[in-house]
Amino acid sequence: MGLTVFAIGCHPDDIEFMMAGTLILLRDAGCSVHMLNLANGDCGSLSGSRRKMARIRRGESLAAARLLGATLHRSLARDLEVFYRASLIRRVLAMVREVAPDIVLVPSLEDYMEDHMNTARIAVTATFARGVASFRSIPRRKAILNDVAVYHAQPHGLHDSMGNRVRASLYVDVGPVLARKAKMLACHESQRSWLSESQGMDSYTDSMMAMARDMGKESGCFEHAEGWRRHNSLGFSPNGLDPLPGILGERASPRRADNS
Repeated sequence: MGLTVFAIGCHPDDIEFMMAGTLILLRDAGCSVHMLNLANGDCGSLSGSRRKMARIRRGESLAAARLLGATLHRSLARDLEVFYRASLIRRVLAMVREVAPDIVLVPSLEDYMEDHMNTARIAVTATFARGVASFRSIPRRKAILNDVAVYHAQPHGLHDSMGNRVRASLYVDVGPVLARKAKMLACHESQRSWLSESQGMDSYTDSMMAMARDMGKESGCFEHAEGWRRHNSLGFSPNGLDPLPGILGERASPRRADNS
């Protein structure tokens, strides 16, 4: 049986943009995959009620998860209300204890958007606290003591909030599954016009493809890639657990010295 992977993104479609290629490869390798969009996406429209938008985006996320064969967990916050606070950490912690993941994939700690960075911090803290029995989750779940590896995806746009390039330390070749990644992203139909009007993103899928090509060029060995950085293993695994390269084999490559 493969390992258990928990991908935690902020908004519906964030996972599809920055993580889905790696998730497809892990799923194909026999891993079980869980997904959580921390925010429900209810602000992702220029018209219509927030409740209706949240319902639409939940349906789109379920469709994408079905394509992957993943379990989708319910969102825990509304858009622009993802704050680093104990109540939200406790709720994510309950999910981490239930899923008991071997690998946790989270957003970058440097990104253009606060919601994305807050999601990363919340997910890291919740994963760290999985074995702290005196820190209660909501709802209450027993502490677990498994080793886990945490990896950060690249920020959306590949730059931090000050416009500085964020370099990956591990590249995953997503070329063979790029069409499937694009199909998952296309499930989020409601976001096409929204991103065009609000952020000037002319083509939803083309933007994802462009970032994959950019990461492939940065890798120096793949045409299309997703980039990752492994979180410090202290508090997560005593032996510096780093399972992605072992699972993905030739589909994973570390950053080269001449590419730093």
